Amino acid sequence: MIRDSIIKDPSLAPEGHRKIAWVAQHAPVLRAIAQRRLSDGSLRGRRVAMAIHLEAKTAYLAILLREAGAEVTVSGSNPLSTQDAVCAALAERGVRVFATHDPSPEEFEGYLMRTIETAPEIVIDDGAELVSRMVLHRPDLLQNVAGASEETTTGVIKLRAMDEEGVLPFPVLAANDARMKHLFDNRYGTGHSSIASIVSNTNLFLSGKVVVVMGFGWVGRGLARYADGMGARVVVCEPDPVKLIEAYAEGYEVMNSLRAAEVGDVFVTGTGNLKVLRAEHFERMKDGAILANAGHYDHEFDLAALREMAVAEREARANITEYELPDGRRLHVLARGRLVNIAAADGHPVEIMDLTFAVQALAAHHLANHAAEMRPGLQPIPQEIDELVARTKLDTMGVEPERLTGEQLAYLRSWR
Repeated sequence: MIRDSIIKDPSLAPEGHRKIAWVAQHAPVLRAIAQRRLSDGSLRGRRVAMAIHLEAKTAYLAILLREAGAEVTVSGSNPLSTQDAVCAALAERGVRVFATHDPSPEEFEGYLMRTIETAPEIVIDDGAELVSRMVLHRPDLLQNVAGASEETTTGVIKLRAMDEEGVLPFPVLAANDARMKHLFDNRYGTGHSSIASIVSNTNLFLSGKVVVVMGFGWVGRGLARYADGMGARVVVCEPDPVKLIEAYAEGYEVMNSLRAAEVGDVFVTGTGNLKVLRAEHFERMKDGAILANAGHYDHEFDLAALREMAVAEREARANITEYELPDGRRLHVLARGRLVNIAAADGHPVEIMDLTFAVQALAAHHLANHAAEMRPGLQPIPQEIDELVARTKLDTMGVEPERLTGEQLAYLRSWR
């Protein structure tokens, strides 16, 4: 498949294979799902297109789909998260790849469009990158699509808006909203990997520092939890008053973002929105403040405004850009505003993504078997997928969940 792919350097494949082998060793749930469900022939010959963070964990999912008989094509969902060694290994394993690390905007767009042009029947998306482009630019290919599944909160938000406009002509499963996805991936995975990336890239001590968490959804909850665990003073900024009180009840400080801008040492965005940190925040920040994004796109803070304000821009360390302001203050942006845990590190722990990609594998399997019976539009992941992933995980741990007695079941079903 190498001859059909666009990758940077085929000679990097051995490194990619090592990384994928490590993931395979630590992903028992996904491996079991592949053996028990994907092997039934449902995906054989089906064209599957994926827009994903192209690193070892996502590569393992693509390989298992390929081994199940699917014709798999992948492109990156973020320019800086693509790992060229993993791309080379995937191409050697029979997966068509259109991706390189740090492509130009035109190249990045071209890779996504090349993936779409394979006329996929099943789409596994991240940020609705493929689905939105198909609707906008290649409506002639929509008739081929049986269904899609979406990985992220940002993508679900976009797809919900598309659904409300009536422009989704096929079923899309909100994989992000599965309990076995967002309760673990969004919270523990993002919190663990983002805080670890901030610490490793800055080589600074987090204890005693004020870490401002922008947003208190599942991602924000995880960021606050892990920053607190590192000894930081955590401040939460959130527009939803109920979530803000929840953050207060968890023991975190809560305040308006303009006030937080004056006291914060580290700012981490996790909203899925745009420009949550803007010029008026930068004007108030301390010298040496650190900005990291754990949300989705690189517009969670207004980098254009920061560049316009700055009198100098330089690389302070690998993955850290320093912006010097007219008064001499220096603000430090990690990973160019891209996802700090995947653009400047290896992303979520394998064991967390083992759960997420088990959900995605079963979503693809479900679409292959049942898409024709499903209505068009955004819809939840079937409950049985959540339960199967959870029970499979417990099996791998040697744990059997509690079983209710007949008397207990009868009591729960009765109102008397």
